Amino acid sequence: MLTSREELDTELGEAARAWLDAALAEAADDAARSETAAGGAAHSGAAAAESPHSGAAADASRAAASPYASPSWELRYAAAGRHCGQRHADSVRSLLLVEARAPLASVTRLYDQGTAAERRAVLLTLHLLDLGDTALPLVEDALRANDTRLVAAAVGPYAAEHLAPHAWRHAVLKCLFTEVPVAAVARLADRARGDTELARMLTDFAAERTAAGRPVPEDLRTALALTAPAGHPAPPTAAPAPTEES
Repeated sequence: MLTSREELDTELGEAARAWLDAALAEAADDAARSETAAGGAAHSGAAAAESPHSGAAADASRAAASPYASPSWELRYAAAGRHCGQRHADSVRSLLLVEARAPLASVTRLYDQGTAAERRAVLLTLHLLDLGDTALPLVEDALRANDTRLVAAAVGPYAAEHLAPHAWRHAVLKCLFTEVPVAAVARLADRARGDTELARMLTDFAAERTAAGRPVPEDLRTALALTAPAGHPAPPTAAPAPTEES
């Protein structure tokens, strides 16, 4: 769970707060410079050919201003754990991304080059950025991983909003395979309601577990119950595996 700036101010020491103030100021300055450059391009008519996603204009203006070096706030992003503590690193990194109004180029670079903890912070923040569905490849990459921290972060609000039904259903199954609690799946009840294909997939998975003599996870029963249309009972899971005595 991400911590607000106000909460961080009460929990961080003086040196860490000063470092965070400076880092956020650098992120805000970069965002302001990018907006100024993008505004100039729009005034001259160059923005007319840009993508409908506003992040594309920001990407282009930042690349033109500094085609080789990453913005200084991105270096701060990597150092957040050292300066503010690992317990607060996700929240600090999220604040930096939001303050910088991070474009797709930045979030992709930070994800691709980052540690697992740095990747998790990107995933946790995607829904707070103006990226449309352009960051879906990052979510899809995380869902292919076996790192449960990344899987849990990948099924948050951004995935709930943008993942296509087929990919979203497999994300739910990925949570069950890797024992990530389905409580991590944002808007699970909304998206699962009346989803007969998800119900079929969950029922098949339960049957496979039962046939192998393995218990059906309680989270599977929870998710399956949510697939029932409003006012209808949930479809049954497979019967418990027989014991030797039976």
